[in-house]
Parts: sequence; C-alpha cells; structure tokens
Amino acid sequence: MNMKKYAITLIALVTLSFTFAQETTQIIPNSTDSRVITTGLPFMLIAPDARSAAMGDVGVATSMDAYSQQWNPAKYAFSEAKSGISLSYTPYLSKLVNDISLGYITYFNRLNEYSAVSASFKYFSYGDILLTQSADDPGFNVKPNEFTADVAYTLRLADQFAMAVALRFMRSDLRIDQIDPVADAANTFGADITGYYQSEEEAYNDFNGRWRAGFAIQNLGPKFKYDDGGRENFQPTTLRLGAGFDFIFDEYSTLGITAEVSKLLVPTPPRLGDRIVFTDTNGDGVFNEADGDFQTQEQEDASQENVIIEGQDPNVSFINGIFQSFGDAPGGFSEELREFTWALGAEYTYQENFAFRAGYFNEAEDKGARKFFALGAGFKYTTINIDLSYLFSASRVQSPLENTLRFSLTFNFGDGEYDEY
Repeated sequence: MNMKKYAITLIALVTLSFTFAQETTQIIPNSTDSRVITTGLPFMLIAPDARSAAMGDVGVATSMDAYSQQWNPAKYAFSEAKSGISLSYTPYLSKLVNDISLGYITYFNRLNEYSAVSASFKYFSYGDILLTQSADDPGFNVKPNEFTADVAYTLRLADQFAMAVALRFMRSDLRIDQIDPVADAANTFGADITGYYQSEEEAYNDFNGRWRAGFAIQNLGPKFKYDDGGRENFQPTTLRLGAGFDFIFDEYSTLGITAEVSKLLVPTPPRLGDRIVFTDTNGDGVFNEADGDFQTQEQEDASQENVIIEGQDPNVSFINGIFQSFGDAPGGFSEELREFTWALGAEYTYQENFAFRAGYFNEAEDKGARKFFALGAGFKYTTINIDLSYLFSASRVQSPLENTLRFSLTFNFGDGEYDEY
C-alpha cells in the first residue's frame, strides 16, 4: 500500500509540474518581409544601348548589331560588316542629378565565315558625393564607381546557328576609406554562354519572312564581398530567352517583332519571422501578461530572430543558387512565374537607313514593379549609325531612367563584306 501511495504521489507531482510549466512556441512574421531579389553589381542589368532600350530592353533575339556583346555575342557570326566599334551614353537619375551615368564601348571583328571575336567595357559612375560630419565641416569628395570588361569568342556551328562564350572581369569600387578603412573594392569573374538562330528568308503569301531565336545565361560566377567579414553578394546571373520574326514587305521596308523573357538565377528571399517561446507560469492555460516573466534564460536562448517560415536558405553557393532559384519561392509555382520579366519590341526599318522602334517591359509588382514604354529611332549614314531612345514609366514606382534620352553611336568597317540577308 505504501509503495502504491508513493507511486500515486509521484505521478501527481509530475503531472502538476507539467501543468505549471506549459510552453508554446509562436512564430511572428516580420513586417519588413521582401519579395524582391537583390544582387551585387545591379548596373549590369541596365540596357546600355539606345536600340535595345527603345524596344523595351529586348536584345537576346534581335538582329545583329554592334551592341550584341551585352545581350548575345553569338549574333556577331551573322554580321555583314567585317568589324565595328560602338559608343553609348545613358544618364541615370537625370531628374535629380547630372553626374550619374553609364558609359559603354564595344568592338567586334568577324574573323571569317564561321567565327568572330568581340570585347566591351562598361563603366558606371555614381558621380561626386560630398561627405560632411557637421554644418561647418567643408567635407571631402568621393567618386564611387563600378565597371566590367569582357571578351567573347563566337563560333558558327551551322548555317543558321551560332554559339558564343564570354569571360568577364567585374570591379565594384563603392568603398569609402575615410569611413571604413578595412573595406576594399570587390573584384570577381563571370562567364556567359549564348546561342542565336536565324533562318533563311522564306516566302509567304503577301510577304517574305525570317525567324530569329536566342538564349543567354549571363554572369555565371562566384559570389563576392567587400571585406573579410562582409556579406557575400550574388552576381546578377540571368537567363534570357527570346524569339522574333521579320516581316519583309519588299526590298525597302522590314518590320521586326521580338519577344523576350528573363529571370534572375539567384535564390528568392525566404519569408522570415521571430520564434518566441512562451511559458504559462501560473498554470491557467492562457499565455498572457499575467504569467509575469514568462521567459527563463534557457527559453530566451531558445527564442530566435529571422527564422525561415517559408522558402529556402539563400546562403548557398552560386551553383546551388542557380538550381535553387527555380523552386524556392515561398509563394510556390505562381510566385516563380512572377519572377520572370517579359518584354515586347518592334522595329520598322526603311531602306536600311531609317529605323523607328517601340517597346514595352513588364515586371511583377512584388518583384520590383518595373513597367515602362519606350520609343526610339535610328539613322544610318554610310558607315555610321546613330540611335536614340526615350523611356516612359508605367509603374507606381518611378523609374530612375524615366524621361531619359539615351544616345548610341556605331562605326562599321568593311560593311557588306559578308552576305547574310
């Protein structure tokens, strides 16, 4: 009987201890949860040439031009000119300042019927920034900047298809020695793999036509950071797919239509929250302020901030990040689809001397909300091409390129040396 009494008493004490030590775990979502994918070197995603900008930032499947290095260097295998050099200037945030801009220069040389080489240099200047510590401090000027330099080799694998490989050096000099003497300029390397298809001219009922298609996987390379203890940044690794068709009405006039989709091959930020362990200290079955100090030191250690609620950990290598980017969106497949941007562009050419262009670019509201229309024109005189473009924002988020006029200038050498059309 005594043993039975002791057993009953022990069970009662254990039950009572559990009653007064009930705990619950609650995860509170962060109000600052963001769905926008961010990368380092974002200036590389800006269309640097006026022709592509006028058609809504399409370029992977448009007909060949000197700026193909930016979008798809495989197009150089279809150049009618022997070589060419181009210059482009894009003001940035022109409504606010006049010294932030993107400059771009390219060169290509078609070696023979089957191959070509090309190179480019892109420079983004953040202008002069005056840093002061007080109203009486004269301050000092800093000039942060970023640039890339790349080379590409193009090989024609069939009469209508070519591929190219590009290697790129990237440098981001955003450090300010006077503020953080430990920080340094970030350097990294990347590569592009691209392909381009262009059909023969085909006869239809009322016009002739030619099909175009292209793909590009750009900025494949390791993550980078500005100091040993800093956060690692992904390169803007991007997948581009495009297709187009040329309506050839006669020997003088052609209308080209091109559509393109693109996606950042970078992990999606997960949904985060704070995990908090609550204790029912008075045993009333309710977790509220009446419990007083409801967290012990051990329970405070068990509580965590920024716990992943939905999605996957983005702290992976760039290779894993590429594959993860196709299935890690917290919102599932529908959110993955919203991570694709799409654009549609049109170009009417008359006598190969005048071109009129228009385009539209669309990005989902929760992925950056970039939406804009663009217009532009091109003029050709002997071996010189001049291109202009103008952007109209169609988004609730104002574009830094809104109402910006962009200029491009191209010099072609040995024009007509190759017959492609």
